[in-house]
Amino acid sequence: MGEENPEVSCSRCSAVIQKSGTTNCWSGDPAQAPPKPGNCPSTSHAATVDEAMALMKGEGEDARIAFVAARVEGLCYQRMPGSDAVNARWTRVEDTIAFAKLMGYQKIGIATCIGLLDECERLSAILRAQGFTPLSVCCKAGSIDKLELGLKEEDKVRPGTFEPACNPIAQAEICNSLGTDMNVILGLCVGHDMLFNKHSKAPVTTLVVKDRVTGHNPIAVLYGQNFYYKRLQKQQVVE
Repeated sequence: MGEENPEVSCSRCSAVIQKSGTTNCWSGDPAQAPPKPGNCPSTSHAATVDEAMALMKGEGEDARIAFVAARVEGLCYQRMPGSDAVNARWTRVEDTIAFAKLMGYQKIGIATCIGLLDECERLSAILRAQGFTPLSVCCKAGSIDKLELGLKEEDKVRPGTFEPACNPIAQAEICNSLGTDMNVILGLCVGHDMLFNKHSKAPVTTLVVKDRVTGHNPIAVLYGQNFYYKRLQKQQVVE
């Protein structure tokens, strides 16, 4: 799957949707649809789109996940009688529960950051109440010193103190050994989440992403980039 093509950037359709209230890919009638942008992946990656859709319409796990995910998306909204308006009624936690139930999952692995152990216990309580078996694994499992990864003492958050390294590969392999049906990421760091996803045998969803400054709400930076976070458009984060 894949083909050589020019750069794509669906973000440019933000102006189209602001002007027309829709985009070409959200329009059922090509005659009424806004034009595709010149770098639209629906054109430059047409073969890839078709191959991917074939997988999602097939008989395997990909197709089953795609079907249930689309069904959960519909269930998330509540239609208003006498109106074409719809209201969102489910949180991400409820979406996750509904998806797991419709997939028939039982064992739910939770790869948690040590800084979110209280939130992990709260999530576990909810999952147990919903009939699941939650199995949580902390990022610091094994208590291995960061120095063993090749870091220097000054690379630590608090030099001169013991700081255990995060071990997302162990988190994934422990979940694998426990036979989890689905795994949930709860606040893993950037990079650590990649390793967990890479090594997890079960499908992975992210409930919480790590953002120490915004209270784990990274989209706040996108909404505030014209004010507090405008520096991100002018200054390099790492030189």
